[in-house]
Amino acid sequence: MKRSSSKSKECTLNAEDGYVRMFLRGRPVTMHIPDQLREHYSLDSKVDLPEQKLKLQWVYGYRGRDCRSNLYLLPTGEIVYFIASAVVLYNVEEQQQRHYLGHNDDVKCLGVHPDMVTIATGQVAGTSKDGKQLAPHVRVWDSVSLNTLHVIGMGVFDRAVTCVAFSKSNGGAHLCAVDDANDHILSVWDWQKEKQLADVKCSNESVLGASFHPMDANLIVTCGKSHINFWTMDGNTLTKRQGLFEKHEKPKYVLCIAFAENGDAITGDSSGNIYIWGKGGNRISQVVAGAHEGGIFSVCVLKDGTLVSGGGKDRRVVLWDHSYQKKSELEVPEMFGPVRCLAEGKQDGLFVGTTRNAILQGSFSGELTPIVQGHTDELWGLDIHPNMEQFVTCGQDKLIHLWDVSSHQPLWSKYIEDPARSAGFHPNGAVVAVGTMTGRWLVLDTDTRDLVSMHTDGNEIISMVKYSPDGAYLAVGSHDNFVYIYAVTENGRKYSRVGKCTGHSSFVTHLDWSTNSQYIVTNSGDYEILFWESSSGKHLTNADTVRNLEWASSTCVLGFSVFGIWPDGADGTDINAVCRSHNGKLLASADDFGKVHLFSNPCSQPRAPSHVYGGHSSHVTNVAFLHDDSHLISSGGKDMSILQWTVA
Repeated sequence: MKRSSSKSKECTLNAEDGYVRMFLRGRPVTMHIPDQLREHYSLDSKVDLPEQKLKLQWVYGYRGRDCRSNLYLLPTGEIVYFIASAVVLYNVEEQQQRHYLGHNDDVKCLGVHPDMVTIATGQVAGTSKDGKQLAPHVRVWDSVSLNTLHVIGMGVFDRAVTCVAFSKSNGGAHLCAVDDANDHILSVWDWQKEKQLADVKCSNESVLGASFHPMDANLIVTCGKSHINFWTMDGNTLTKRQGLFEKHEKPKYVLCIAFAENGDAITGDSSGNIYIWGKGGNRISQVVAGAHEGGIFSVCVLKDGTLVSGGGKDRRVVLWDHSYQKKSELEVPEMFGPVRCLAEGKQDGLFVGTTRNAILQGSFSGELTPIVQGHTDELWGLDIHPNMEQFVTCGQDKLIHLWDVSSHQPLWSKYIEDPARSAGFHPNGAVVAVGTMTGRWLVLDTDTRDLVSMHTDGNEIISMVKYSPDGAYLAVGSHDNFVYIYAVTENGRKYSRVGKCTGHSSFVTHLDWSTNSQYIVTNSGDYEILFWESSSGKHLTNADTVRNLEWASSTCVLGFSVFGIWPDGADGTDINAVCRSHNGKLLASADDFGKVHLFSNPCSQPRAPSHVYGGHSSHVTNVAFLHDDSHLISSGGKDMSILQWTVA
């Protein structure tokens, strides 16, 4: 007698036939219980939280692509910048990072108080787990203790906070912020009292910069699309004077502002001109025409009063003397992209943030070398080297990085022709397969990064490339609903197709190999769990054949050993990835709400408890334990970040 399945969110147990059934979006998902557990299995048993926890050790990447003025050197010797919802304090000399993790979604702007300890960061509107909007706001925090001091503007800002700055001349008592509302509201706050002092519609065009005048706490300069405005604060009103270009070329965008020692405002614009605005006035007193070819994204006044400017199109960093004559220049190598942000380093040092999400360090007497690199588009592909402290990532930016876990730098990087989606190491570590968004997949030599082999299966996303534990087969899972199976010879250098698994009615999302390399289990977009014979691609339908198989990995998000990771009432897309530790004790999952979860493994009870960790924003796309389980790596999708967690 079969029990009728209830259509509730609850799981049901059919002890007689030995399966558990759960529901995702009203679809039943049936999972077979291994024989050794059948007799004593109960849905009501309690699972313990894992004893081990995660601690964020390293954040790879920098958000330079679409943010500005977000790189500063602190007196502690750390540079501060952000990516995803993490603010990073990175001591380059000591190769150590600390992290401020108070935000719950993407950080978009950063300001440093004149005391060089207090920091303000503004974020976008977030989404909570139950789909509720979380308000954009500014957090003011202490960069030594990492404690949050004040939270400002909850329920006041619209969409996102895009600019934030402290006043300079009155001891930094005020904070100004611009949000992403249609009118880009400029507001001024007494941040210690968390009280708004004034606000005004700034511009219906984009606002790219806002800064207090260093000598006048009541003067704020904003710039952006076809404007520079000088705002005077009187009581709780802000009055605007527009910058007058008069006989000078009016740029499409005023991209950045800095202030000279004497109080002049200095702007860089999209036409490549530097304009000097006489102290406190709204008229141009001096022009450096054609300072750069293309836009000037950053201007920075050094301690000695000289000026450095950074170009977009020409990727040049130029040093100007006190009378704005060119003294020296550097060029950012092409692969790192245009200059986004400049910060003065120690002695004659300089830090350069770029639009390709890299940070370089150097000086005018030397060259620029990368200290932070990352991806520049959505990131899904991640795999761990089978026996070394290395991992590979690949993204829609067509970029593949092979990372070294201890130096936190790429051992190599390679551009390919197609956006990439998935990656998998051969068990011998000599080659790595990469699946793309176009149905093409390729194999690279991990030492030389040379292309070893290239194939095409279908013309849709290759969501999974995974070698069998014995290295004799490669399974290629596609969004065309098929899994293609290849025989692998010559240590991963030769491939011939031996099978094709047909039977899914939706795209293949995840797959695992059995420990004996003879079987595959797959998940699909409509929450099916199917089993296959690897040598032939034959679909296996006998529950008793498959229920006792041992799996070499656990990356399928649906299955008896992992179904406890699903929260109540989950949509089947809420969890993007899962991974079992090599010692079999832990299970990590990546969800759509910016969180990494750590469970005890196996996770075969409904709604198992987990430790939960933030740092990413929006969807976390992948998780993987290092070969020795010492670390967990997680990748963010749209946030393009890679987080490295210590497991302890």
